[in-house]
Amino acid sequence: MRGGTHPLVNYPSSSFGPGLQFRTKVSSRGFTLLEMMLVVAIILMLASIAVPHYQRTLLFMREARLRDDLFTMRSMIDRFTLDNKRPPESLNELVEKGYLGAIPIDPFTGSDQSWQVEMEDPTDSPEVSTRGIVDVHSGSDQISLAGMQNNSKRRE
Repeated sequence: MRGGTHPLVNYPSSSFGPGLQFRTKVSSRGFTLLEMMLVVAIILMLASIAVPHYQRTLLFMREARLRDDLFTMRSMIDRFTLDNKRPPESLNELVEKGYLGAIPIDPFTGSDQSWQVEMEDPTDSPEVSTRGIVDVHSGSDQISLAGMQNNSKRRE
């Protein structure tokens, strides 16, 4: 009987002619060193593309958060100045009077105490009698994606 010898199952023959044998044994040795090196090389190439993109995305998100926080604080400084006929003396005054829930955390410095405030001198403006905040900037000296310093004195 050609093929297997099990009485219920007829296995196909493992010989295909003179000197040719069909290999039925499956190798269970694992991966070769070359295969592993190829996989590692592919993973490293993908990581070299993904990591810089991820870092750029994080920077973009921090800049967007900074723009939003600056817009909010500047709007509240303007509203406070209109309501009280004087600019706020500190960012804490905006919180105390209910214009801000809390001083935002600067996304680049990680602190709510690092904001740089621009104070108005009462001699510069005849309608203002006390010195107060007219603008606020980030406390970071990092360069943004647009190539400007995050703490530059610009009103967005």
